[in-house]
Amino acid sequence: MNKANTPNSFVAKIDLNLAEKMKGDLIDQGFTITVPPYTLFSGKKKGISCTLYASGKLVVQGKEKNDFITFYLEPEILKELSFSYPETLIDTTPRIGIDEAGKGDFYGPLCIAGVYAGEGGVDQLLKLGVRDSKRMKDQKILSLAAQIRTKFPHSIVKLFPKKYNELYEKFRNLNHLLAWGHATAIGELVEGTGCRNVIIDQFASEHVVENALKRKELDVSLTQRHYGEEDPVVAAASILARAAFVEGIDTLSKMIEQELPKGASAKVTETGRILVAKHGPDVLEKVAKLHFKTTGVILNA
Repeated sequence: MNKANTPNSFVAKIDLNLAEKMKGDLIDQGFTITVPPYTLFSGKKKGISCTLYASGKLVVQGKEKNDFITFYLEPEILKELSFSYPETLIDTTPRIGIDEAGKGDFYGPLCIAGVYAGEGGVDQLLKLGVRDSKRMKDQKILSLAAQIRTKFPHSIVKLFPKKYNELYEKFRNLNHLLAWGHATAIGELVEGTGCRNVIIDQFASEHVVENALKRKELDVSLTQRHYGEEDPVVAAASILARAAFVEGIDTLSKMIEQELPKGASAKVTETGRILVAKHGPDVLEKVAKLHFKTTGVILNA
């Protein structure tokens, strides 16, 4: 598949047997379809245009093109990932990747996940279409997480609010609590796989996680990177962590018969006031992270 791209455009040659599927997919994604001369179709929506010529040449343009290529075109049509992961940048070294989800959400658990990709594992993750979970829809995340859990050694530390609040009282610092969770997941995977090559998405000063590992007497080669989810193994961990969070907040919603919104928006506050009016202030300990300022806003309304 021959491809070329510039900052303003992406060009690929695709199998014309996929043209009808692609046209239908674009319609589902909100594109307006036209048929200019010499094309099979052209799709446009805000920030992006996508034109398939009769020759099979596909041209994608616009400021939103990168997400379109990464999250749709590569996994669904091109079936390869050289735009997202240029070959020269892909590191296939066996390693453990760690990431978390739920840190910024008032309701729901904090989830830290780790994935081990052994020989050939990175290539397998790329073929699954693994990406940073922060830019994927929950339905896709849950589907990918199920495949990752089946195919790869993994560890998930899921701290529901009651346990989370107890630990926060002990650590009195979110980064130290996160570091403990990271070290716990790393320890489980080191013991299970023997791998000591670890990469994480950096969330604090390097010494914070290093000290947590020392306390657990874990001797590993640790890489801490900003935007760590650009690494496929960390991206896989981010998917497991996000799936665990989504499943966890759903469990809590069913438990109290009230949908708990994600994030920390005005809707979060409104839901909290409804819950306190219904069940009393102690309900927040069961469903929320109490050290958030949101707690005071809800209780002092």
